[in-house]
Amino acid sequence: MNTKTISPLFSSGFFSTLLFVSLLFAAACSYTLKVKDGRTAYDRKQFAHAIPMLEKEYAKAKIRKEKGQLAFMLGDALRRTGEDEKALPWFEAAYNNNYGPEALKAQALTLKKLEKYTAAGEAFKNLGIEIGSPYEYRKEITACTVSDGWLREQPNNGWSVQPVPFNSAQNDFAPVWYFDNRLVFTSDRNMGAGKENYLWTGNKFMDIFISESNSASPQTFDSQWNTSGNEGTPCFNKSGTEAFFVRAVGAYKGDDAFCKIYFTEKGRTDALWSVPVPLPFQKEKINYFHPMLSPDGNTLFYSCNDPEGWGGFDLWSVQRNAKSETGWDEPKVLPRSINTSQNELFPVFDADTLYFASDGHTGMGGLDIFRTYRFDKSTWSPPYNLKSPINSGADDFTFLVDPKSVAEGKKASRPGELIRAGYFTSNRKAADAKGGDDIFRFEQRIPPPKPPKTDTLPAKPLAYKFILDVYVLEKIFSEPNNPNSKILGRKPLAGALVKAEGGGKKPTFTVKEDGLFRLELAENTDYLFNAGLEGYLSNTAKFSTKGIAKDPANPVQTFEIEIVLDQIYRNREIVLENIYYDYDKWDIRPDAEPTLNRLAEVLKENARINIQLGSHTDCRGNDAYNQTLSQRRAQSAVNYLISKGIDPARLSAKGYGESQPAALCACSSCTEAEHQTNRRTTFKIVE
Repeated sequence: MNTKTISPLFSSGFFSTLLFVSLLFAAACSYTLKVKDGRTAYDRKQFAHAIPMLEKEYAKAKIRKEKGQLAFMLGDALRRTGEDEKALPWFEAAYNNNYGPEALKAQALTLKKLEKYTAAGEAFKNLGIEIGSPYEYRKEITACTVSDGWLREQPNNGWSVQPVPFNSAQNDFAPVWYFDNRLVFTSDRNMGAGKENYLWTGNKFMDIFISESNSASPQTFDSQWNTSGNEGTPCFNKSGTEAFFVRAVGAYKGDDAFCKIYFTEKGRTDALWSVPVPLPFQKEKINYFHPMLSPDGNTLFYSCNDPEGWGGFDLWSVQRNAKSETGWDEPKVLPRSINTSQNELFPVFDADTLYFASDGHTGMGGLDIFRTYRFDKSTWSPPYNLKSPINSGADDFTFLVDPKSVAEGKKASRPGELIRAGYFTSNRKAADAKGGDDIFRFEQRIPPPKPPKTDTLPAKPLAYKFILDVYVLEKIFSEPNNPNSKILGRKPLAGALVKAEGGGKKPTFTVKEDGLFRLELAENTDYLFNAGLEGYLSNTAKFSTKGIAKDPANPVQTFEIEIVLDQIYRNREIVLENIYYDYDKWDIRPDAEPTLNRLAEVLKENARINIQLGSHTDCRGNDAYNQTLSQRRAQSAVNYLISKGIDPARLSAKGYGESQPAALCACSSCTEAEHQTNRRTTFKIVE
């Protein structure tokens, strides 16, 4: 089932359901600066450095609330460094010390990752009850039941896996073929180029290595590529003369590092690679990961978290175009049958089959490996989960087929004979794994024959259908009626009216207690949905069956979208997330544009509301300066919305300076996090 959540206007952080080692690239450059207390180390994502300090601080803590906070940070730091078994009791301790549903969710997700599916399903059930919405975790409960069944099917399915000899005690992942049949992979092993350790993991920064498939002695790939920072996940053309890889860089000095895809090439006789340069179509403040060339070398596939996608990290493609100024066409996001509202990553091709990793489709725990293939130039088959033993409760990704094994496998005809072999990555805790992410070799053999079917009824003609389930939801806040508090989940919003448009039809639906209506869709058609309810801001959603193929193995395909409606809180300031300004500046930065673009959409969808844009500073600087600066920042936000077509009469700007801090602390003792809380941009619906 494919799911899409329509982005709400404002949101609060919640426990991240996914950590995979590739996202370590995206951490800030300042995370190499050591700190002396566990809380600060945790806040700076120095997780390996934070763990021993947090343990000492927890032992000394006397107040229950403090113990709950420290226990959760400890569990999260252990989870983020791959120690899920050790993290589990800390999440339980956090919950028992009144940390709340966030700790219970962490516990449930960790149980699932450890393949304790019965306990995980029960924890998700309890979590839904606690937040007042069984809806929120219904798919997780189903996934636990399905995954438990896949584990039971494993012994006779013909697959086997074992780690490769060149794994290290650190992280080794994402193997790809070099043109001479050696394997190139990414690792933070001790052989890395940099002198300093990366305090997120306690290991070296990531570099690119190369190895014979049966060797235990890999080598660094190229000094032109590997630096003291993070590089990884390369791909090559067939001749080995072109390469794409990822490097983490800041947009300016002192800025956080974002991942970009770099290109380099060399002549057929020249062994030197050109100086790597970033691909021209990439945007600032967005992470680009996992480049992979199509078999013909004309299309680059990759993953990124562009807000123009379907949510989370999505798979995109971009065509080469020698006639364009940049050498590339405009990137296109892959269709909804592949991308979900969660994360799709690590694309790899085997002929016409695309393998990728996802935590948005039904899976066994973290990332699971799926396969799809093109029916024609524009449509893809429904993704298929490779199940156990390729997938597990851990993160599983980068499925690489050995083409030699495929050629040999064409001769296979009897049970036990090899069909194909290859490699993939997993951070599962296998008995013979070395630690962190490991690269595994897989073999697929013809399984024993299944018992003959006794059902002799004639097959019925296939009836193809595309079904869309549309849910209308509202948020559940940790503090009821406080839209600036944490969002615990969503629950169905009964009575909402939804107007649908597509295929020449315009049906209208009123959702019932379950917040759902179901619609059968036409092929190759775009749909628009508008949902509204008295006392809530209207919201829209889009869905398209373009790019979704009919599949004989799955003739009835069901998809899902969620439309979240925000309750109207009149004359109450609501914090807009991700609106930041440079020091002593008031111009709108690129990373603020997605939030303001969403606000502009809300204003267009709700033409009767007027808003005030407010800006607050922290306490540093004198009162007059802060007042002037905040007024200019608020006006900049107003001007941006006007540039997006919003009537100026509906907008006003108000600078509050430092007069209304959200975090109450003496200025000289405020932490940087408290200063950031006070530097905020807000909107208020006014009469």
